[in-house]
Amino acid sequence: MTKTTDADIKKAAEMIRAAHDSGTPCAALHDFIAADDIAAGYAIQNVNTDHWLKQGRRLVGRKTGLTARAVQKQLGVGQPDFGMLYADMAYADGADVPLDRLMQPKIEGEIAFVLKSDLTQEQMTITDVMQAIDYAVAAIEIVDSRIADWDIKIMDTVADNASSGLYVLGTEPRALSELDLHLCGMVIEHQGEPVSTGAGAACLGNPLNATLWLAKTMVEVGRPLKAGDTILSGALGPMVAVPGPGVYELRISGLGSVRAAFV
Repeated sequence: MTKTTDADIKKAAEMIRAAHDSGTPCAALHDFIAADDIAAGYAIQNVNTDHWLKQGRRLVGRKTGLTARAVQKQLGVGQPDFGMLYADMAYADGADVPLDRLMQPKIEGEIAFVLKSDLTQEQMTITDVMQAIDYAVAAIEIVDSRIADWDIKIMDTVADNASSGLYVLGTEPRALSELDLHLCGMVIEHQGEPVSTGAGAACLGNPLNATLWLAKTMVEVGRPLKAGDTILSGALGPMVAVPGPGVYELRISGLGSVRAAFV
């Protein structure tokens, strides 16, 4: 496949935006951009980030994806990826989540962190990250793909804002000192039946490890994390497809529960 051009980046960004606006998924970007061209993926994502910010969307945080080693291996990468969180992606605990805002949704159970101070330092450490976190809450990430049939490679998912959709935050904030982020257990239930289980260790060994990677990366790309930002740190267990209406409840040890009600 030939080298990715500026015209390719523009075309791909327009395809993602058209799918986002119309609700109709687009063809895979790897049809004309190399599937392993991560730099192209981030260039496409950045074009759309700039576009949406100019259109008035408000940036309120970031998400970390591909934090499970098995998923990294599946896509042939050795590190996570990131996407933007906008204010219009957030839903309250138990609020109705309209399925017509989504194309092919799946959910993940995660720990979200909210910052009380900026993370702009170079040579950042895990201590810097812990000092900057105000509190943690349970979170349901509703992942989605603008690419038809989830036919994605690493470049596609990065370009598509890390396959972001919506998210729901819990309302039981906890300080880091109250939690065991490595061992905390997670379960998602649907109609009283467990559909996904996991633990903090599934997220790069500890969700703080994923957050440190994200914070460093955001400094490198010129979009550092700021006080008040929400961070979705990565899945604690397998994704679950959402085939239709229903309520899904996530529980995480020490963080209580949060519900997504799809209608």
